[in-house]
Amino acid sequence: MSDDNESTESHETTDTSGTQDSGAKAQDLRDRFKQFAQPFVDTVDGKLRDQVDKRVDHRVDETMSARLSVIERAIADLDRSVKDLQERLDS
Repeated sequence: MSDDNESTESHETTDTSGTQDSGAKAQDLRDRFKQFAQPFVDTVDGKLRDQVDKRVDHRVDETMSARLSVIERAIADLDRSVKDLQERLDS
């Protein structure tokens, strides 16, 4: 009976160390994969950032153009009003 216990304990130790080895190997593989994939991730991230920046810049340009055109119309209206008032004062 004591032989059975020893073999079971021996088996449990092996299973635990095997699991630890598998965990270490899995972590090592993850680390290697991250190291291998990082340049690709950085490249894709940079391209996405550029696309987002371009889209944001485009939207900002459109918004600013629309607002500036409203301001330009308002200035033109004010300019006409001032000219009309000057003509009335000169008359």
